[in-house]
Amino acid sequence: MENEELIAQVQTRFPEASIVLGNDFPEVSIDSKQLLPVLQTLKTEPSLAFNFLFCETCVDWKTHFTMVYHLESTTHRHNLVIKANLDRVQPEIETACHLYRAAELHEREIFDLFGIIFTNHPHLRRILLTDDWVGYPLRKDYDDPINMIKL
Repeated sequence: MENEELIAQVQTRFPEASIVLGNDFPEVSIDSKQLLPVLQTLKTEPSLAFNFLFCETCVDWKTHFTMVYHLESTTHRHNLVIKANLDRVQPEIETACHLYRAAELHEREIFDLFGIIFTNHPHLRRILLTDDWVGYPLRKDYDDPINMIKL
């Protein structure tokens, strides 16, 4: 399926979403509260069949966070990016673990480095840093007084 047809199918299913053709893949921006229904539909709808989450990450924009999900259909060989903005004060979003197994480790890493809370995650804890580490080193406001983290 070509990107234009994919965009049309997604727009039909999610009229409230904002969809643009990014540099590589179509990008769908949704409300964070709609993440699970959108992912569920994208995964289970046979004409879409986005059955593989190959990347999940977070972007810190100083005023808010954006969760980014890269999906692929191994059946149809098309890709899609889902984006959802989160509040900076209480960055929280529902886990995608029960839909995509890869999300479990991605979300633990994002929690560890950005402090995003994934509700209903089966085992949300630090994965790279020690349990006594203070702060989240990939946040733009992270204070690194001894310059351990070099950018």
